[in-house]
Amino acid sequence: MHRRSLFQAGAGMAMASLAGPAIAQPARATTLRFVPQANLTALDPIWTSAIVTQMHGYHVFDTLYAMDARLRPQPQMAEGHEVSADRRVWRIKLREGLKFHDGSPVRAADCAASLARWSKRDPFGQILALSVDEWRAADDRTLEIRLKRPFPLLLEALAKPDANVPFIMPERLATTDASTQISEVMGSGPYRFVPGEFVSGSRVVYAKNETYVPRQEAASGAAGGKVAHFPRVEWHILPDPATAAAALQAGEVDWLDQPLSDLIPTLVRNRNIEVGVLNEAGILSIMRLNHLQAPFNNVKVRQAVALAVNQEDYMRSTLGDDRSVWRTCRSLFPCGTPYGVEDLSEFNAPPRNLDRARAALQASGYNGEKVVIISPTDFPLIGPHGHVTADALRRIGFNVELVETDWGTVVQRRVRQEPVERGGWSIFHTYGSSLAYLNPAVSSLVKGPGAQGWFGWYDSPRAQELVQNWLDAPDAERQQALANELNKLAQDEVATIPLGQFNIRSAWRRNITGHLKGSMPYPWGVRPA
Repeated sequence: MHRRSLFQAGAGMAMASLAGPAIAQPARATTLRFVPQANLTALDPIWTSAIVTQMHGYHVFDTLYAMDARLRPQPQMAEGHEVSADRRVWRIKLREGLKFHDGSPVRAADCAASLARWSKRDPFGQILALSVDEWRAADDRTLEIRLKRPFPLLLEALAKPDANVPFIMPERLATTDASTQISEVMGSGPYRFVPGEFVSGSRVVYAKNETYVPRQEAASGAAGGKVAHFPRVEWHILPDPATAAAALQAGEVDWLDQPLSDLIPTLVRNRNIEVGVLNEAGILSIMRLNHLQAPFNNVKVRQAVALAVNQEDYMRSTLGDDRSVWRTCRSLFPCGTPYGVEDLSEFNAPPRNLDRARAALQASGYNGEKVVIISPTDFPLIGPHGHVTADALRRIGFNVELVETDWGTVVQRRVRQEPVERGGWSIFHTYGSSLAYLNPAVSSLVKGPGAQGWFGWYDSPRAQELVQNWLDAPDAERQQALANELNKLAQDEVATIPLGQFNIRSAWRRNITGHLKGSMPYPWGVRPA
């Protein structure tokens, strides 16, 4: 909180004095200059769920199906599909003329290998994989998915709009072990990655895929015609919020993904800049604990942490006092959605009481093990949360070390399962689109597959059973009851700690238009005004 106050005091001076970064300004009609939320360090959108990597993925790769703005799965690379009478064999036909950026044709074998790899990393994919007998190519244009039992949400899985997106890549890359990053960025999407101009921490460059044939339907969400209007897209990595905002004001960049909340009023007053919300579903902030290692392999220690969390502290640390853009939400399914039910667990309900949290920790068997919080310095919507958590945990008796690095290093480190003495971690904070957490099928926050699951590695056979029961439920009433039970279980066992719900405002110069609503900024449709 103190760091936020210091920044507020200096923000006005920084905006007034900065002339802006030295960014080359090519012809504006040919280059879209974009400032992403964070540095891009991981290039494989299957290996990591980091949103900035998924954004990168949407430039380069395409999907078989995609969710439109009304959250309906639509064919994308697929021309269509046929389903056997027993619902156990799906035959998906590819559109004609699909090519990877190296000119090679997209084949069903590429799709089969890509989906098999995706299903090893993504929580929804892991559930689907339990029902898959075989991913196979019937011929070059026909993917065949053979199921052990019907899976009614198959299209919803293949159209998943948020991390991890089931992007299609060449078979030679898709056969890479799912726990290892791919060695080359090669897709068939509307833009191609330019490796020779990639400088992590500075710039990412994409060039229009001249051979891409968009669908004829209007773009809607992640679906429809992905028309690339700019021959070139440049990402400029500007981790200092005031520098990024100054660059936007000076016309040195066109689009700022996530301007700091404190600087929004200044941007709104600039007649050349528009500020808007592109992800209307909203965002859920979370804290994730490492369940594999002490002290958080002890559920009672995790519960003490949950009792110490005051969501208002977290929301104010990043978004200030403007309650129009944030709210508390104590559900692990987003508030305002069908399963967003609060007050299910005694460990995740107000009022917060540090004395109660302190007593819970003393009774938990905690032995003073070091708690390592990994936190980014270059991510204003996440970084302050590390300070809030460190302060609260120290107050109730934890031995805390706050390790601050860039976000890319956090992303690389959070995959490590070793103890903190060998480079592991105890806590990290992040956020995700509400679309990624809508229900038991898609959400990584409530599933408990253990070491094979999402970072934090929550292990709960009962949670896994409830997810499967939800998938098999005969009606909406039974699904609601199962979702509530799963929500309560995950909160009681502190699978994930919710920190609040908010909207992200993007800012762009009025010389570009065509921004699409969706779970993240999409590069297609945007064009010179």
